[in-house]
Amino acid sequence: MRIQNILASAALGVALTGHAFAGDLKPIQSQTIDLGSVGGDAYYTVQKDGFHVVATFGQRDASARPVRFQAVLLPGQAVTFSTPRSASEQPLSFSIRRQDERVVVSATDFTN
Repeated sequence: MRIQNILASAALGVALTGHAFAGDLKPIQSQTIDLGSVGGDAYYTVQKDGFHVVATFGQRDASARPVRFQAVLLPGQAVTFSTPRSASEQPLSFSIRRQDERVVVSATDFTN
C-alpha cells in the first residue's frame, strides 16, 4: 500500500507542477518527472548491490496503464528516458545518474 501512496502523490505532483525535476534525488523520496504527454515519478533505495532506481511513467490519460522501469546503478552509471515529439523537435529527455553516493536527475540532450 505504501508504494501506491507514493505513486498517487507523484501523479498529483505531475499534474500540479508541469515541469521536469532536476537535482539530487534522495533515497525513498519520490520526484516528479515530466516528459510532455507522459509523466511520472522516480525514486531509489540503497541496497548492498547498488542503488535500486524505480521510475514509473504513464500518459496523462488516467485510463492508460503506467509503465515501470527498474535498474541497479553503480557509481558512474546512468539511465536515460525520452519521449519523441514532432520531426522538427528534439525529443524530451532526462537522465538519472549515480555520482558516487548521490543520484542526480537532469534534463539531457537526446542522442542516438
